[in-house]
Amino acid sequence: MAASAKVPPGPSDPSAPAARTGRPRASAKGEQTRARLIAAARTLLAGGLSERFTTRNVAALSGVSHGMCHYHFQDRTDLVLAVVTDIRPEWIHPLEEAVSAPGPFAERAERVVELLSRPEGAELSHLHSALHWHALNDERVRESLEAEYRRWRGCFVTLFRVLADEQDGGRGGRVDPLALGEAVAAAVDGLAAAESLGSEVDSGPVLRTLIRTLAAGTRA
Repeated sequence: MAASAKVPPGPSDPSAPAARTGRPRASAKGEQTRARLIAAARTLLAGGLSERFTTRNVAALSGVSHGMCHYHFQDRTDLVLAVVTDIRPEWIHPLEEAVSAPGPFAERAERVVELLSRPEGAELSHLHSALHWHALNDERVRESLEAEYRRWRGCFVTLFRVLADEQDGGRGGRVDPLALGEAVAAAVDGLAAAESLGSEVDSGPVLRTLIRTLAAGTRA
């Protein structure tokens, strides 16, 4: 949560005004408690313990009272949604940065390939699997996770918009950023699924070849 631009006076400050209407500013301790609960939720989800994923168990693991857990999160779905948001900087933000950093299409594509060639950490991989399971059983989780994947797939569409601008100024030439971007996103998803099953696939050369082939096809 973003900090306020102006720090209010503390309660011991004689100049502090009387209580005002509106929501109170979240305390640092409250934010720390919330962070501990989310960390505990991540641990349980990544451990493949979906049957043990309850607000009570999350509270116990984080050392927070069950009542305090419900103060921050109404139910376990709220905790899952918090985890969905919490992992965004670990898989979506780096891809957005790789695509949006300056450079021509070829440079940006190479940054994307290098990023996606790095092995995904075990915790993040297990979290994605757990979140997919919850999405199958909870409409709110499904909607939230689908929104995250739309944002993730959008990075590949943005990449091919750069190619479209380079070739024809984005005037509707041979490059279809949406179709090409979605195709690469689907390939990346498929490679990730194969790797999660233990397949020995070197994703870097595969993705590099795919992107270069698609780009070359738009110039034919």
